[in-house]
Amino acid sequence: MAVDEQRLTEFLGRFVGDLGATMAAGNIVTGHRLGLYRALAEGPATPEELADRVSADPRYLTEWLRGQAAGGYVDYDAASGRFGMNAEQAFALADPNGPVYLPGAFVLALGALRAESQITEAFRTGAGMAWHEHHTDVFTGTELFFRPGYLANLTSSWLPALTGVEEKLLAGGRIADVGCGLGASTVLLAQRYPDAAIVGSDYHETSIELARKRAAESGVGDRVSFEVASAQAFAGTGYDLVATFDCLHDMGDPLAAAGHIRQALAGDGSWLIVEPFAGDTVEENLNPVGRAFYSFSSYLCVPNARSQDGGYALGAQAGEAAIREVVLAAGFREFRRAAQTPFNLVFEARP
Repeated sequence: MAVDEQRLTEFLGRFVGDLGATMAAGNIVTGHRLGLYRALAEGPATPEELADRVSADPRYLTEWLRGQAAGGYVDYDAASGRFGMNAEQAFALADPNGPVYLPGAFVLALGALRAESQITEAFRTGAGMAWHEHHTDVFTGTELFFRPGYLANLTSSWLPALTGVEEKLLAGGRIADVGCGLGASTVLLAQRYPDAAIVGSDYHETSIELARKRAAESGVGDRVSFEVASAQAFAGTGYDLVATFDCLHDMGDPLAAAGHIRQALAGDGSWLIVEPFAGDTVEENLNPVGRAFYSFSSYLCVPNARSQDGGYALGAQAGEAAIREVVLAAGFREFRRAAQTPFNLVFEARP
């Protein structure tokens, strides 16, 4: 086999980058758990100075800081021997309650990778691995990863883009947050629409328990309710809004879920469908965002769908055409793209 030396060198360069990123993921999660980014955002520091701020060992922090600087996650000033964070790094790494918080994605990724042996076996057999079978970091990491996007967009741009929904919810209305996970979206809805009746549901009992706790801590626990139920069986009808946030593609029977949602909606209600950003063809998704979502999908989305009745797996890169097909097959008459971000496509479906 003839090998092109230049192409081999380029490929090895990608390998080194991937290997470094893989090991950096653990270091980023360590930085998150120990509050290292938040402490460094207070001002430049040597390893010893940072160790005093966070009560950690300076030798470990020396290696951590140098690796973070090599990856561009922190800055280094050779003259002073101090490490620091610029405004953009601090914005994305040091504020868990901000509109962007990147460490959450790595908590999720490392949580998913704990299942490598089970997923490898599933590749052989075609079996599924349900969401609840994963490590707890998958659940908490998902909230950390997705909540900033909801915080930045849900009530400011996504809901106002729907047909008459904002007015209904400000006046009261009924909302079902289906597949709510730990309830980040449910809490945001309750905070924005204090007169609305809001129900969050998820098949995963542990997530619902945490959702109730999060709602209570946020001061909206008396205005929202939660139930353990699948998307095909959640309770209630006459909803002005049913929302599914980054979960339709995880379901083993998305068509049945869509049909149940249609029956649960009021005649003039809307289904808000938030899904990962994707094109309709493979070639449109051969990019860094597609790579990330395909990789998550093979470990989380497809295995969960395969574990459920139906076993139909849209996958995280389903794209607009595949989502439209499911929605219209369930009897919805209207389907449109209402908004988008670099990471999400936002659709509205109406009966």
